[in-house]
This record gives sequence, C-alpha cells and structure tokens, in this order.
Amino acid sequence: MERIARHDLARLNFPPANWVPERTATDGSRVLDVLVVGAGMCGQTAGFALLREGIRNIRVVERETRGREGPWNTTARMPILRSPKHLTGPDLGIPSLTFRAWYEAQHGEDGWERLYKIARLDWLAYLLWVRQVVGLAVDNGVELLRLEPAGDLLAATLSTGERVQARHVVLANGRDGSGGFRWPRFPSFDPEDPKRQGRVHHTLEEIDFAALAGKRIGILGVLATAIDNAATALEGGAREAICYARRSHLPQVNKAKGISFPGFQRGQAELDDDWRWKIYTYMLAAGSPPPHESVLRVQKLPGFSFRFGEPWLDVVVEGDGVTVKTTKTSERFDAVLFGTGFDVDLARVAPLAAFADNIRLWRDVRPPAEAAANDEAARYPYLGPGFELLEKTAARTPLLSRIHLFNWGSILSLGALAGDIPGIFFGATRLSREISHKLFRDDVAHHVQAMVDLEDPELQPTDYFVPRDKRTGTL
Repeated sequence: MERIARHDLARLNFPPANWVPERTATDGSRVLDVLVVGAGMCGQTAGFALLREGIRNIRVVERETRGREGPWNTTARMPILRSPKHLTGPDLGIPSLTFRAWYEAQHGEDGWERLYKIARLDWLAYLLWVRQVVGLAVDNGVELLRLEPAGDLLAATLSTGERVQARHVVLANGRDGSGGFRWPRFPSFDPEDPKRQGRVHHTLEEIDFAALAGKRIGILGVLATAIDNAATALEGGAREAICYARRSHLPQVNKAKGISFPGFQRGQAELDDDWRWKIYTYMLAAGSPPPHESVLRVQKLPGFSFRFGEPWLDVVVEGDGVTVKTTKTSERFDAVLFGTGFDVDLARVAPLAAFADNIRLWRDVRPPAEAAANDEAARYPYLGPGFELLEKTAARTPLLSRIHLFNWGSILSLGALAGDIPGIFFGATRLSREISHKLFRDDVAHHVQAMVDLEDPELQPTDYFVPRDKRTGTL
C-alpha cells in the first residue's frame, strides 16, 4: 500500500520544488518560512498541505513523543471514533492515502464492509502511516515556550533552548491550544491546590484508572468525554460512577451533522459577522449529544447512573475523599472527575503572552449586550481568512497576522475546520493557500525579477535561435 501511495504522490509531482526565496536572520541563521506547532491530525495535515504548495522550508515540532501526538493514545477513552468510517481528510484528496485504502490493504474489501466504525488506535496508526508516506519530518519532544517579534520575523523559543525565527507560525496544538482545561469555579475548590492530586481529575488529564478500582466516583458532565471516562473507570473496577448535569436530559441532536458539507465548510468564512455569530452561538448553546455507542457502553455497566437537573454548588477536598454539594444534597466520593471540556481564552496561552492583550476577539466586534449574553462565544478570537490572528488596535503588534490559530479556537470565525475529521481537508487547504498567498505577496518583486532574468533557450535546437545579446524587443 505504501508503494502505491508513494507512486500516486510521484504522479502528482509531490513534493513540488520549493519556490520561496531563502532568507537569513541577522544572526546568520536560516529563517523558517513556516513553523508548525503540533503534529497531531491538524498539525501533520497542515504540514502536508504546505509541502503540496511547494513550501518546503518548514519545521514541525511536537511536545509529545512519537505515538502520543493528539489525544488518541493518551486522554481519548472511547473505543471507536464517533465519525463515520468513510470520512476523509488527512489524505488531502489522494485516494491511496485514505483510511479506507490503509484499512483495505490489511483487511481486504470484505473487512472494510464489515467495519462498523474506526477503532481509536487504528486512527492513530493510520495518521502515523500518512506522515511516513508523505515524508513529513516531525521533531518530537519539542515544545513551543514563547513567541516574540524580532524585526519583521517571529522569534520562537523552544524547550530545547533553541531560538528559531520564522515568517509564519501555525499553532496546531490541539483542543487545549486556545486556552486549556475548563475548571468551573466553586467556593472551596482551586485546581492549583496540590490537595486535589489523586482526588480531583479533569477528564482530559492522564488518569491512573487502576487507582480508582473499588472507588465511588462523581463526574461533572454528561457528554462524550464524561461518559467515556465513567465507562473506563467502571471497566477498570470502580464501584460506582455518577454523571451529573444541569440539564434535565441529554442533548438529543448533533447539529454539526447539518453543517458538514462542502458548501458550509468552504463558505462560513465568507459570511458576514452576523451570520457567523448567529450560527455558532446557536451551536454552542445547543451542545452535542454523546454518541449512542458511549451511552450504550455505560448503561450496561453496574454502578453507573445519571443525575439530571442537579448542578454542583461546591467541591470540597478533605481527608481521603471529596464532598460534592449539589442543588439537592451532599455526596461523598472517593474521587471526582470534571468532564467539562476546554476553555477558549487566549490570555491563558503562554506562548502568546507578548501579543495577548491586542488579539481581536469576537467581543470586540459585537454589541456589548450581545457579547455579555454570550460570554463563551465572545472570548473566541476573531480570525482572518487564513486562520490568522488580527489586531484589536492597528499597528501595535503587526506580526500578529503571521500567527495562524489552526485549532479549536478558530471555529466561530471559520467553522469546524481545525479539529474535526470532516473539516480538516477544507481547513488545511485554506490555511496553506492563504500562507502561500502571503509568502508570494511579500516576495513579489523577487519573483518578477526572476521572471525577467529567466533564460531558457527553448529554440536553441532549431535554426531560429537568437542569443540574448542579439535579440530585439522583450528579452
């Protein structure tokens, strides 16, 4: 299969020659055209798309070791993906790079027909295979610590001690890359308090489920991540797991299915602000139901239950357990889990500290009353068409537009193009196209001069060849 895929890539002249002029920083180091931060599904697909554009002077860094990119082998705890098996994306439209091609090479067409949905770890193996086939180099174990302006370049400080300079930086650093874990506020609980260790976990942290065997667990949240963590705990020997919700029932309809088609995925970014705001304030308010597979998984497990219409009022870590006070009662648990997802809050993104106070947010472009009524949506960054951050006050941080937020924080501006499988093809191609445009515009004088200077003696084998110094008119 790998041989076929490489042959198809060769037929497409991949990778094309690099066309971007090389630049040197003032310290003599080579300037990167693009630094991609993160090598999960979004980061590697972005890197692949840039290579297809002939932008080859790139570097992809990933803080985790190989095989731990993204959530698939770490904090994702569902056996299968919720997406249908036929979806494409990381292949960028090349049939022999699709998941189906990879799976059929191992299990045959009959195996594909029998497959219900994609196993989580099969998806990780597939992504690593695509990376290998397209020849995308990744520096694992390297974290971005800080971004700063350096003349007309961005200076990136890495965990290796390196300080590299780049013309563009793509932050493809996952669902927590635009803020971090969402920790609801409670009077008696501080997520930074070391007392929570072993007692209070966020479901998106790495958790030692073996240590929860025989324990009684309270879980705040009833959506996919909360339920899959409850199932994992019970399957690992926990005695009881109770999922709590403010709502009176589970969300019933996945509205995202209604916008997963090319017209919407290409077109949302072209809509005016009123439409984009209307669409995603509705989506955020509606929520999304957990997959029925996840619900079926937990409802058959002894010790599982839902508590609807019972929000938490306080969380108190004391002794060898945790007391949760709800609107109805107080419960004592051995441990509690927060299945509350991620926040979008760029002020919490450490590498952006030099720029954070001048990043334009949706609250800056909506009437104050609307922003106040939709506080979560108002915190999302207001991005340009290439996922680039924009300034709140013009000319204060001009390099901001060279930072591209290719993660979940982009959803309100451009749609679900940088996190969900259905949108990743549209997102990566949009990103690479816009970066290509900017790199070309920056160097247009160079490219035009190269065109003028080009000497290609096409007619030399004929009787009509004229040397350059003897030509008239346009040389």
